[in-house]
Amino acid sequence: MSETYNPWTIVHAVFEHLAAAGLHPVLGSTGNPSEPAAELLRALGIDPDIQGDERIAVAKQERLAELRQAMFGQP
Repeated sequence: MSETYNPWTIVHAVFEHLAAAGLHPVLGSTGNPSEPAAELLRALGIDPDIQGDERIAVAKQERLAELRQAMFGQP
């Protein structure tokens, strides 16, 4: 059984290490950094955990709003 981690925990640790070495890491400069963060974890052999992925929560809330509108006419 493999372990999973929230991508931001690992990315934060990596960025702290790089910054301490005098580097200036940039992740996701063109948009939402969660996918590049997940790719970084995969490159390190770590399975990202979607639990902390804000996109999942937003998509879920949008879908629930659509269902409420369809079923009850509520915005």
